[in-house]
Amino acid sequence: MTAAPKKPLSREAMYQIIRSPLITEKMTILSESNQIGFKVAIDATKPQIAAAVEALFNVKVSSVNTLIQKGKAKRFRGRPGVRSDVKKAIVTLVPGETIDFTTAIG
Repeated sequence: MTAAPKKPLSREAMYQIIRSPLITEKMTILSESNQIGFKVAIDATKPQIAAAVEALFNVKVSSVNTLIQKGKAKRFRGRPGVRSDVKKAIVTLVPGETIDFTTAIG
C-alpha cells in the first residue's frame, strides 16, 4: 500500500488546531530548552500540530509531545458538572529557532 499524498492545511484549519499558547511558569522554564506549549484541538494529531506550528510561526519543529488533561468535576451554580478535557502540545524547536508571542502572527 502507498500512503496518500498529504493535503496542505488551510490557514483556517491551522487556527482550529492551534488554539492558544500556554503561558505558565512551567512553560517559561521549558522555553529555555527550545520548547513551546500550546492548547490544541482534542482530535489533532502530532503531524498536524507540527505542520501548523511550522506554517504559522515560520520555524522548524523537531518533535511534538502531547497530553490530554482530563476535565475536573466541579459545581456550577450548585449543580454538579464536568469541565471539558484539554489537549496540550509541547513542541520542541530545532536549535536556533524561536517563537516570540509578543509580536503579531502574520
